[in-house]
Amino acid sequence: MLRFEVSVEDLLRSRFALSPAMDLCSLLRSLAGHDRPLPRAWATRLLPAFERLRRESELNAALALHTLQSGPNFVAPPPRGLNQTWADDLAMIRATPLEAARHEFATTATGPLARDPRVRAVLDSTDAVSRIAEAMDQAWHELLAPDWPQLRTICERDVVHRVGVIGQHGWATTIESLHPSIAWRTGGIEIGHFRGGTVRLVGDGLLLIPSVFVGNIAAHLEDPWPRTLVYPARGTAALWGEQETVPQPDALTALVGRARARLLVALDAPASTSHLARSLAMTPGAVGDHLAILRGAGLLVRARSGRSVLYRRTPLGEALVAGSG
Repeated sequence: MLRFEVSVEDLLRSRFALSPAMDLCSLLRSLAGHDRPLPRAWATRLLPAFERLRRESELNAALALHTLQSGPNFVAPPPRGLNQTWADDLAMIRATPLEAARHEFATTATGPLARDPRVRAVLDSTDAVSRIAEAMDQAWHELLAPDWPQLRTICERDVVHRVGVIGQHGWATTIESLHPSIAWRTGGIEIGHFRGGTVRLVGDGLLLIPSVFVGNIAAHLEDPWPRTLVYPARGTAALWGEQETVPQPDALTALVGRARARLLVALDAPASTSHLARSLAMTPGAVGDHLAILRGAGLLVRARSGRSVLYRRTPLGEALVAGSG
């Protein structure tokens, strides 16, 4: 079992962040068959480009650094906050000192792929960091960048929801809501399926990262990362290409109309116009018009989160949805 000892000061310093590089690494691991399988539609769409990149770029050198349990730090540097971009991550990857990278090569590049002569030539070269960074950049632009705006919206929506839970119910409820395997026990966070003993945060707080690709809880326990929990973001049905099923209460439909009733019910957690349009199969323009009317009636408010504007129900909107169920 893994247990984080958490003080009041730790909670005050705990924060959320997004990590494009970490999600790219998770995607690459899935495409390579080492992690959570991708949905068939995603695998069919991405595997040809993934295999081509393995042939034509130095991507295999990056893949050789991943073990069954973890990956290297320098290709997934710790994010600084919710505004983290791939450009931020790439700059940090490129700035990795060669000596530090080679130390990671020695401890992680131990599998069969690392013995491939072409991979070995990259890892032993004096420009290994820049060559691996270039391969990761190509993988980002060809495999993940087209979908990242949608995926980022899912993560941002998750964070807004978690912050709301903190405000309403406190940290203990929020932490336990991240995953069924997490429990709050007398000033500590316990994860039953993890090995790691007891980790003290000593006033540094905990970094919490929602991910669209992880299916379970992951943790970072060693420098240069802060003590970190990576958890599955809510609302990943959009990632897997599934249309969310939203009930349409009859009383609410009669009051505000079918489309606006669907939008109110769908806003069980804050969401952007584009996310609502995708999940409800409506046009962004129609969603925007309906949201403006609901907001004017005092049923919704909006707030900016990173690059997105997210809508959420007001207490009046909550009461209408609750009373119509």
